[in-house]
Amino acid sequence: DYTGLDVDVARYIADKLGTPEDEIEWVQAPSAQRETLLETGQVDMIVATYSITDSRKEKVGFAGPYFIAGQDLLVRSDDDSITGPDSLDGKRLCSVTGSTSAQTVKEQVPGVNLQEFGTYSECVSALVSNAVDALTTDDTILAGYASQDQYQGQLKVVGEPFSEERYGVGIAKGDTEMCEQINEAIREMISDGTWDTAVEENLGAAGFTPGEGNPPEPEACA
Repeated sequence: DYTGLDVDVARYIADKLGTPEDEIEWVQAPSAQRETLLETGQVDMIVATYSITDSRKEKVGFAGPYFIAGQDLLVRSDDDSITGPDSLDGKRLCSVTGSTSAQTVKEQVPGVNLQEFGTYSECVSALVSNAVDALTTDDTILAGYASQDQYQGQLKVVGEPFSEERYGVGIAKGDTEMCEQINEAIREMISDGTWDTAVEENLGAAGFTPGEGNPPEPEACA
C-alpha cells in the first residue's frame, strides 16, 4: 500500500479531477528526475515533498502549496541538550549526502560533526542506536519517521524549524487550467477537514503540529 501525507493529498486531488484511486498509476519520482518526468510527459503531476523554487519554476509549473514545512532536527526522546541549530556545536549530526539540509547546517554550524549517509532511514537507525545525536531534514519527514510503529516513543522533533519549504504539486509548465483545478481541490481538502485528518493520521503520533502558515492558501496560477 502507498501511505503518507503526500499520498493522501494526491488521492484527493486525483479524485476531484476525475480519476478514482484504483485508476491512479503511481510512479517513483526521485528528486533529480522530477523535472524530466514532467517535461517528457511521463507523469501528469508530482506530489512528493516537492518544494516550490524559482529555479524549478523555469522548467515546470506548480499548483499549491498544500503544506508549509521547515528544516528541523530529530533527536532521541530523552535528549534535552539539543534545542535547535545553535546547540549542535560538537554534536554528531546525520543527513543525506548532497542534500540541501546538510549544506544548510554546514553553513550555520561550522562546529558540527556532520555525518552524511545514503538515506534518511540509515540516519534514523544510527540515531536510535546512539551512533549519531541528531538527524536533520524537513520536519514533515522527521515526524513521519517518529510516528512509525517501531520508533514510537523513542524519537522527537525538536520543533524549531530554520527554513521554509513550500510543498507544491509539480505539473507541466504553462498548464494553468490544470493548476487552477488542483488549487481548487486543495482548497476543498482544507475546508472540508480532510487536510487536518491527513496531517493527524500521518504525523500526529510524533506529537507534530504544523508550523506557521498552515494550512496554506494556494498561490495564483501563472
